Amino acid sequence: MNALNHALNSNIKKEIELSLPHQLKAEYPLNVTLAKQIAEQRQTIQNILSGQDPRLLVITGPCSIHDSIAVREYADKLIQLQQQVSDQIFFVMRAYIEKPRTTVGWKGYMYDPQLDGSSNLQMGLEKSRGLYLEIIELGLPIASEILSPMATAYFDDLLAWGAIGARTSESQIHREIASHMPFSIGFKNGTDGSIQIALDAIQSASNEHQFLGMSQSGFPSLLQSQGNPCAHLILRGSNTGSNYDLHSIQKIQEKYNIQLPALVIDCSHGNSSKNPLLQPEVLEQIIAERHFTNVRGVMLESHLVDGQQKISCDMTYGQSVTDGCLGWDKTQQLLLNVAKNLQLNTLKRSA
Repeated sequence: MNALNHALNSNIKKEIELSLPHQLKAEYPLNVTLAKQIAEQRQTIQNILSGQDPRLLVITGPCSIHDSIAVREYADKLIQLQQQVSDQIFFVMRAYIEKPRTTVGWKGYMYDPQLDGSSNLQMGLEKSRGLYLEIIELGLPIASEILSPMATAYFDDLLAWGAIGARTSESQIHREIASHMPFSIGFKNGTDGSIQIALDAIQSASNEHQFLGMSQSGFPSLLQSQGNPCAHLILRGSNTGSNYDLHSIQKIQEKYNIQLPALVIDCSHGNSSKNPLLQPEVLEQIIAERHFTNVRGVMLESHLVDGQQKISCDMTYGQSVTDGCLGWDKTQQLLLNVAKNLQLNTLKRSA
């Protein structure tokens, strides 16, 4: 008993065991039809990133999920818009259930689905997987940020695209995790604007790795990856400025003496000076310069209502509780205009 007491970590206040990945997947199963749909969507994304498919990849949706009803409404609207612009744009819906915190704060739907600090992670895992399946059943591919390595095994069969954030692109474990994910992974440049961090991450994730991870049965395991063939760069600006325009992209290419890998631009964060209402200006310039930059995709933070709010007892339906978002009406009009401009640009080049 004394030996056991000495082995305990006295700084841990509580331990609650959770469902294992294979148990959660059995409770919320992915059927054969939807698995085939996801595989096809992953391939479409890879085709766009490689240039085989000329359409623009648009990853759009709430900064983070916090209200499943509002998220389903957004998904309904997005799938209807997809039908109108399918010749020019391919949508992937942001469905972020984890949020990195600079210090402390709400960590996301997976960790605290009741938004009350109760941190019911078991409920969060169940609700997150259930909601993901509902979105997928509508026909939408989904995207999320790869944050907790322990969480990846619960959702790796559902995601069509993933991102590694600016604060974790330099992390060895996130590069290793990305190397064994079965979908395309984008790495963001650092918050200080460093591109080398992301370029190193892409090279690392593209190669084979052997690393400590968790099996589907929940056991510590040695995982051996094949490398991710579709690791790519996301430009998200920095704390001091943007990097989405033609001049910035050319400077990056000259500095590193490379042809940039498949390029995705985050229209939010440093590229919009953290003002969500500036995202349309960013995207419009990207489209105007796309023939020269070869940008394959863009990211938008968008929800039903403009702006952001604090978590409280009286919250606005469809408004973000993390980063500010562009409201649906503005998002819809922006993307319809983008599709029209892409079509006109195609006609001009073929004339």
